[in-house]
Parts: sequence; C-alpha cells; structure tokens
Amino acid sequence: MNNEIIQIVKKNMIAIGRLLWEKDLATALNGNISARVDEEHILLTASKTCLGLLNESDILLMRLDGKVLDPGTISTERLVHNEIYKEFPHIKAILHSHTTFANAYFLEQDCLQPRILESRICLGQVKAVPQQTPSVTDVQPIVSALKDNNVIVLKNHGVVAMGEDLFDCFLLIQSLEEAVKVECYSRLFRIGLGQEARLENEARLSTQGEPGSSQKRYVMFSKEHIDEIVKAVNADESLRGLGEKTDMTMELAVRLNETGQVYSFQFERGRIVNVGHNSDAEFLISAPAKVWSAVFCRQIDPFVATTQKKMHLKGDFARISRWYAPCSRIFELWQQVPVES
Repeated sequence: MNNEIIQIVKKNMIAIGRLLWEKDLATALNGNISARVDEEHILLTASKTCLGLLNESDILLMRLDGKVLDPGTISTERLVHNEIYKEFPHIKAILHSHTTFANAYFLEQDCLQPRILESRICLGQVKAVPQQTPSVTDVQPIVSALKDNNVIVLKNHGVVAMGEDLFDCFLLIQSLEEAVKVECYSRLFRIGLGQEARLENEARLSTQGEPGSSQKRYVMFSKEHIDEIVKAVNADESLRGLGEKTDMTMELAVRLNETGQVYSFQFERGRIVNVGHNSDAEFLISAPAKVWSAVFCRQIDPFVATTQKKMHLKGDFARISRWYAPCSRIFELWQQVPVES
C-alpha cells in the first residue's frame, strides 16, 4: 500500500468536505465522502464526522470486501460506497450529502428535468430512488439508477454523486442544488402569475411521444438501423429549419467501442448528404454498447453522457454547442428508431 498516495487522497477529501460545508451543501454530521486508492481499497469517512471539519483520523482505509483496516467506526453507508465501486471500476470518487433544496424538491417530485441549458447538459434528467431507512439497506436500485446518470437523489435522504475525481462529484451536487433552486423559484413565479396549470400541462406533454413497443426494432449499429436514422433525420421539417438557421454543416461520426465500428454523417445545413466510415470526422462520439443502448432507449441524454464522461467526444465541444438545438433534435430523431434490447 502506497502511504504517499493515501496521504494525498486524504488531503483531497478534507478539502472537498470543507468546500461542501462552505457552500451549504453539507450540514451537521450528515453525509460521507470516499475515494478509491487502488483496485481493492478505498478511503471512506468515519461515522458521525463533520464534513467541514475533517482531519486525517476521520478518514478510514477499507477493502472492497468490507474489511476496515484502520481503527474507528466507519460510515454507516459503507455498503453503498463498496457496491458502487465494484459496479463501476472507472469511478474514483463518491460524495453523499443531504442538500437542503434537492431534498425538499424530491420530497414532492420523483424527477427533475432542468430547463436552463447548461444544467440540462450537465445533469440531464435526475431521478429519485425510493428510500425507507436512515441508512441504505438495498443498494441495487441505486446502482441501476447510476448507470443512467452520475448523480441521483435518495428520496427522504440525500444526494449521491460519483465521478472520476472528487471535484467532479462536487460540481454535480452543486449543479443539482442550483438547478433545483431555479426550478423552485420558477414555479413560485408561475404561481404568482397564475400559470401553474401551464406548467403541469408542459410536464404532461413532455412524457408523451415515447416510442411504441409495437414498432419494429433494429439491431443497433446495423446498416438497416443507420438507414432508418438517415430517413428520419432528412424527413424532419423542424430539423431542416434549425439546420438552415444555424448553418449546421459538419461531419459527425459515431463509434461502437467494442468493435471499433464507425459511421460518419456529413451534414449540410441540417441534412445528411452522405454516410461513410470516417473516424477522422470533425466530431467523433465514442461509447460502449451499453451506453449507446441507453442513449437510443432514451435513458441517457447524449450531451449529458458526454459531460459526465460516459461517452467520449473528439472535437471542439464549444463549436458543436453552437448547434445545440439542431443536434438535440437529431438525437430525438435517432431515439425514434427503436433498437433491440
């Protein structure tokens, strides 16, 4: 065991705990922090510690089989941290915090779909996982939810975020708290203006239009699947208007990690004029099959998957962001071509 690495990780955990405290994202003795040391070991905060006043003795070394290697009483949420690290080997850090606005919002709601564009790209749709006990006893629903989003809410409990480092997790928790505040204030203004009925109608409409189970389903990344995507894209009048308005002319490629299979789409003002196999396209989106499947099944937003590093984008993100509206419509059309599960 590399003691130097342990000391560095502990200092990072202490710093993040203080940051959570200073930003009012942690209170009293609530919440816990962990970070991976190597494939078999993690560091996790002890039970009944204040995240804003952590010291090194408050952070305990533990094997992923659950054995605690340092003296002290480890967090009661050890099971959650262990199982997440086992399920997601690339994850290096987990934060669990009892944030005020998110907890309050999710007492009344089961999901949040941010309407501010930056929040939508960063967070996507955030869902709540039912929770009936003070400490988690059933981890599987949490693990399943984290496959779709790196940040989730435990109803009646708190927020869980995972990432490649502690700061990634902090940004997700902070972004979620800010998005919830915006949504809450927006609803207050709508009520004041007599527009609550309109808000409810928009929420109802947003759940419509899911692909029907009776539709034909295609083998993902088959030629037939790609051909149907091209038909859907080029037949859409809304996309045509967006593409012309933003002059969306570029080449976008997608790659399946397991096989290296690549399809590239040459766009001219929003229309696909050529399909090839160019891995040197201006923009290349790569992901494993399970992530692509989640995208096509509307479980993950592609922009969110990119910002949360589930998908890898090669190319200038700022440049493709100028085409956010037409690209969002393209992804919606892709998802209208059902794939086999």
